[in-house]
Amino acid sequence: MLRRFFGKIPLAWQQLMKEKMRLAVALAGIAFADILMFAQMGFEGALFDSSIALHKHFNTDLVVVSRNFETIYSIRDFSQDFLYQARGYAGVESVSPVYIGLGKWNNLETHSLQTILIVGTDPANKILAFPEFDANRSQLQILNQVLFDQAAFPKIIDLLQQQSQVELNINEVTVLIKGLFSLGKSFASSGSIITSDLTFLRVFPSHQANQIAVGLVKLKPGANPQQVIQTLQTGLSDNVRVLTPQGFIDVERNYWSKTTPIGFIFGVGVIVSFMVGSVIVYQILYSDVAAHLSEYAMLKAMGYTNNYLLGVLAQEAMFLAVLGYFPGLILASGFYALAASATMLPVIMTLERCINIFLLTLIMCFVSGAIAMGKLHSADPADLL
Repeated sequence: MLRRFFGKIPLAWQQLMKEKMRLAVALAGIAFADILMFAQMGFEGALFDSSIALHKHFNTDLVVVSRNFETIYSIRDFSQDFLYQARGYAGVESVSPVYIGLGKWNNLETHSLQTILIVGTDPANKILAFPEFDANRSQLQILNQVLFDQAAFPKIIDLLQQQSQVELNINEVTVLIKGLFSLGKSFASSGSIITSDLTFLRVFPSHQANQIAVGLVKLKPGANPQQVIQTLQTGLSDNVRVLTPQGFIDVERNYWSKTTPIGFIFGVGVIVSFMVGSVIVYQILYSDVAAHLSEYAMLKAMGYTNNYLLGVLAQEAMFLAVLGYFPGLILASGFYALAASATMLPVIMTLERCINIFLLTLIMCFVSGAIAMGKLHSADPADLL
């Protein structure tokens, strides 16, 4: 069976190579469709990865949030009294309240107001798994000193080397940069700042001190997270939810993928790109069959079956998919590097995405080939007479 299958390959390749210009156009069209799909999936991935970057760096075993929590970029605060109540339950070792808010800062280069994510915490609590946070959190003990996300302003490194201190204006409050870390931009903010809880309340003067965004819970060694979650959820107020770190991430991801229109737009973009590629491949294969219809009729007259000819056309579709995919992959990789540099978003090529796009390319070409195969049935040996 394999010998019979591969025996058809030279004929399929010969059919494609008869019109080199048509083949080049087809491959360019497939590569273009692949680039579009890579772009849509790349920005969708950047949307999800950037939105959960902070979540991944929280140093915690459990997370307590408001019952109405959807995203850290539109936070629903809750009373920290509920978090402190959790310390009395079995398995809980310590708790750490975290303030989160969106502030406005004056960009040091453009002097325009931009949105920035601000995280406030007691410097004594090791809430973030940043090496830079560990090294510099003592600096936060002094009021109005902050750690700055260098992704918001990459030139800040040079600026700190040139000046003894760099000031920022956040919500019309002047603060000093005393350390750097790298978290990255997101679709909702230009970067992040870490402050002490006291500095946070100074930057947000109307914020009530007992209202927090997130509560982090560290468990005692050997404690069962699911059992503690069940105990806390039953014992604490209905105003809060207790999640695992992964559950916390999932809530944020679901918000961006299902609630906001931007996640829907990227999904539609992939579908449209797939349809564009399908139309291009269909036109190429249909034109190829139409141009060589008499030759296909001759093959039928020689005894070749419809299934054989359909197999040849299917192989043409496979060749187009494979040959068109790799130029698209190379160009998309370059586009990713350019987009990541220009936007400071995590637009990263992943193996999973490469495999998914390759499978979509195969499906795209085979579906188009299946539609074009209808033209083969009209190849009648009687027309040769």
